Amino acid sequence: MPTTVPVLPAGVDPAWLPREVWRPLGTRRTLVDGSGPLVETVHGEVARGCALFGGAVVRGTRGARDVRDVRDVSDGSYDLVLRVAHDGSAGRHTDPALLANLGEEGFVHGRADGTTTVTATGRRGLLYGLFHVVRLGEDAFRGDRTPEAHRPATELRMLDHWDNVAVHPVMGQVERGYAGGSLFWRDGSAVADLERVRGYGRLLAACGINAVSVNNVNVHEAEAHLLTDRVGDVARIADALRPYGVRTHLSVNFASPVLLGGQACADPLDTAVREWWAQAAHGVYAAVPDFGGFVVKADSEGQPGPFTYGRSHADGANMLAAALAPHGGTVHWRAFVYDHRQDWRDRSSDRARAAYDHFAPLDGEFADNAVLQVKHGPMDFQVREPVSPVLGALPRTRVAVEVQATQEYTGQQRHVCWLGPMWSEVLRFRPEGEHGPAVGESARGGMVAVSNVGDDPFWTGHPLAQANLYTFGRLAWQPDAEPRRILDEWIALTFPSAAERLADGLRTVLHGSWRTYEKYTAPLGVGFMVQPGHHYGPGVDGYEYSPWGTYHFADRDGIGVDRSAATGTGYAAQYAEPWAELYESPGSCPDELLLFFHHVPYGHVLNSGKTVVQHIYDTHFEGVAEAEEARRVWAGLADLVEPARHARVAERYEEQVRCAREWRDQVNSYFLRKSGVADERGRTIY
Repeated sequence: MPTTVPVLPAGVDPAWLPREVWRPLGTRRTLVDGSGPLVETVHGEVARGCALFGGAVVRGTRGARDVRDVRDVSDGSYDLVLRVAHDGSAGRHTDPALLANLGEEGFVHGRADGTTTVTATGRRGLLYGLFHVVRLGEDAFRGDRTPEAHRPATELRMLDHWDNVAVHPVMGQVERGYAGGSLFWRDGSAVADLERVRGYGRLLAACGINAVSVNNVNVHEAEAHLLTDRVGDVARIADALRPYGVRTHLSVNFASPVLLGGQACADPLDTAVREWWAQAAHGVYAAVPDFGGFVVKADSEGQPGPFTYGRSHADGANMLAAALAPHGGTVHWRAFVYDHRQDWRDRSSDRARAAYDHFAPLDGEFADNAVLQVKHGPMDFQVREPVSPVLGALPRTRVAVEVQATQEYTGQQRHVCWLGPMWSEVLRFRPEGEHGPAVGESARGGMVAVSNVGDDPFWTGHPLAQANLYTFGRLAWQPDAEPRRILDEWIALTFPSAAERLADGLRTVLHGSWRTYEKYTAPLGVGFMVQPGHHYGPGVDGYEYSPWGTYHFADRDGIGVDRSAATGTGYAAQYAEPWAELYESPGSCPDELLLFFHHVPYGHVLNSGKTVVQHIYDTHFEGVAEAEEARRVWAGLADLVEPARHARVAERYEEQVRCAREWRDQVNSYFLRKSGVADERGRTIY
């Protein structure tokens, strides 16, 4: 029987799957051929589209009486054929060789003689092929298309939800969440009605995401029990996500044997501890047979880990990998490890070095089913930082690139900040130079994003922040994709039949929004300058004398952190050539990263020809002007956008402009007072 399509609660935005996107498929005659639960999901989606728009769906199942009719379908009998190939049977217009390396998630798409075909060797592939047709819209049914294989570049495309089962007294229901409460948890338990979670799985499948970790990496007491006596809640969530090919993962506390099992220690080399984890994993898989694995934050920001017992991160990860291996699971071990009790007086200590120093020596020591999850930059998801050298330092380790869709340091979903260009720059970066592989090619462990989703009616708080979630999924599928093309996909799906004026307006406000945000916040890669704790709004010296290692070292003469090998912390030498040499000198370092790598005088002349301090003044005025212009453009689209959506974005733009002006005035005033250098254009600085 076809799987019923999720029905979202009244008032919840359909995001990039509004009913209108199903019209091209729903007006036509479609054959769905194959068997299994995911094929029934495909069948249900097509059946609903046809019910909405008057088309027809025919169900074929290999081995059924009508197999001959299915295999020998005459040209023009169906407008669309969605087929799981068996034993090399690829259909008339599909070369069997194209099917050879599709795996579970790939598919072949083509069109000939009036019939569009999607052929997959795995059932997930058929589901992704269906959504490929939906993205193409009417173009899927025009002309001829030579059959082309589509497969994801990475096996794992995951979202980490920093959701707390119980509301945390400081971090709330969702740590660093800006879209309401949790989709999964309420009042200390899994939500009673999981229909919206099913709808979430559907949205994720439509952009290529195949895994979700359902709880915070900072695992508190209530969340720790999800591993054992509360695993039933995890199973219910997994049941809701499974019909759309999304595997459920769980963040676990490294000290769980002590917290939950009464063990004397959590030493990863202790036999009793290893046996405890093996039994815990067995229990999880008994409840969730397709469970994906564990996510672990260890020896980081106060979380327990193997250092307590004199063991390495490889020892800790491999213990959990061994517990998961019999079940086909994976441990995702986060590389976000640093000293969060740093002495701000000691300039030789450098938080940016920490991940490389901890993990590069361990290359080759991690188990095959252990993935090292590495933040894209060396610090903490700043609006601008260099690509982490760890991403090029572990060729014998499965590494996943971690980005942050939730906008902790990029406006907290109160500001428009489309992150596609940032992520694309990371994925295209070549750690070994132009002849070496790009990060997106070498990240064998996949790609992970901290989710920006909550129970807000628009899913992401700011309606335009949906573009970040969609873009992440599509870049995780194809890391070398052009981000602007992905944005056009999102616009076409979210605003079907949009007037060109609306599409142009959306491109205008989104394309440059990351650089606009960068202009009015922390300059030239120096990072942070935010209010401590909640991280929203300007606080130039907010973390300057804290133990968190987040310094800019501004004084009366200059600003920036000396990370050179010659005179600084040596961080620049963690890169391979040509990057180590490029970053070593202020003369060759790219302007946008200058203050990350070097402490320079305010009068230092950038490649742009401006001094550092004049650049600070100019960009902060420019950033505010660009935010004001984006607000004006959005206001002019009111007649083309559904009123509730337009009002929500307009409200956020008011806050963005207010906050941008505050950033401008505080940052510019700070540096005028520090440097004593006036703005050469004579603008008002306080």
